[in-house]
Amino acid sequence: MMKIMEMESLKSCGAFMKKLRLEPIGSDSDELNGLTFAVKDIFDLEGQITGFGNPDWGKTHPAAICTAPTVLSLLKSGATCIGITVMDEMAYSINGENFHYGTPVNPVAPDRVPGGSSSGSAVAVGAKIVDFALGTDTGGSVRVPASYCGIYGIRPSHGVVSVDGVIPMAQSFDTVGWFARNACILKQVGRVLLQSDHESKGLTKFIVAEDCFKLLDSKSNRQTIGILVDSVRELCGSDQMIEYVSIGDYIEENVPSLKKFMTIETSSNDYIPSSLRALSAAMRLLQKYEFKENHGEWVSDVKPSLGPGIAERVQEALRTTKDEDIDVFPTVKTELRVALTGLLGDCGILAIPTVPGPPPKLKTETTTLEGFRAKAFSLLSIAGVSGFCQVSIPLGIQDNLPISVSLLANHGSDWFLLNVVEAIHNVLYL
Repeated sequence: MMKIMEMESLKSCGAFMKKLRLEPIGSDSDELNGLTFAVKDIFDLEGQITGFGNPDWGKTHPAAICTAPTVLSLLKSGATCIGITVMDEMAYSINGENFHYGTPVNPVAPDRVPGGSSSGSAVAVGAKIVDFALGTDTGGSVRVPASYCGIYGIRPSHGVVSVDGVIPMAQSFDTVGWFARNACILKQVGRVLLQSDHESKGLTKFIVAEDCFKLLDSKSNRQTIGILVDSVRELCGSDQMIEYVSIGDYIEENVPSLKKFMTIETSSNDYIPSSLRALSAAMRLLQKYEFKENHGEWVSDVKPSLGPGIAERVQEALRTTKDEDIDVFPTVKTELRVALTGLLGDCGILAIPTVPGPPPKLKTETTTLEGFRAKAFSLLSIAGVSGFCQVSIPLGIQDNLPISVSLLANHGSDWFLLNVVEAIHNVLYL
């Protein structure tokens, strides 16, 4: 039985968090001894109501009868949980603004959104309230806030970390991820949560998706690629393993089933590769359908109060029907995973921007962000659909705003990816 030492409301440093204290239990290992963490309000904690970012959800659901296995694993490894963090309502946004509970303050850019839906978890880490924090990532909910708050964030390979005791959003994409301020702690948590082989493998190929970096403005494009390539060159002693690829063209050539989605939202002047736009359309279609299957009945029965943007998104999901396009998705996923595996192998890395630019300003109109969101999801859908693992790495500050890059590796190569991230971190910061 876990011992809850205290429970109170906390808004320290704008990191909107319900404070509690779950002491370490058992003695599985001492890997995380002395470290503190917080959990997104989507994880079950015994005796607590899991709020899912919405007050009406909390009013209509009982307290959890057991704790999510992922949280238990951390407690059994010596870590102490000190809080439950605010999230976007029903995990249905990448902004991080919560109409009911307020918006956690971005610690590196207070006038900008923190990113969501794992907003409070990212801010708690960025503001140095905890050493690491748990979040979930369906369409980008760890990677985006990690980028916006200038910290590390991992979306592990789909299905590698248990999602038991976690409220589902869309199970074809749901993952449990985590945040840390440095690559060492990110890796420590991975040693506890990852079930994959911890054997070290050497980097053999580093691929820069040059078309994806063109989604950034020219200054950010040059600076981000420059920092990244320089660090890899220093790490490897040469640039022989660095390759430049148009990932959009590669995917279009090797994922023929995507043609089904090429006619969806393809007219644009924002230079998004058509295959990535189609990949994003496929992902969001299935995400809406699975959200409806999971929560449509509750929304229809309870008619919860939902904030701007969320309400429209939820209603759009409830109108989704299972058509033939959804049936194509398993083929898209299989073809994409085979294609990217062929490109990267077990020891290759794909580099892309985490997001297409700096965090948007607070309270920006939803319609104004549509172009930015389209670019963001075209990037986020690569790992989302393939199930590959991805880590967002902070690269510092440009024009007083955080910049980042993401590295992707093959499904199941999470430990390899964390090793590469740690090595690049050591080049960048040590």
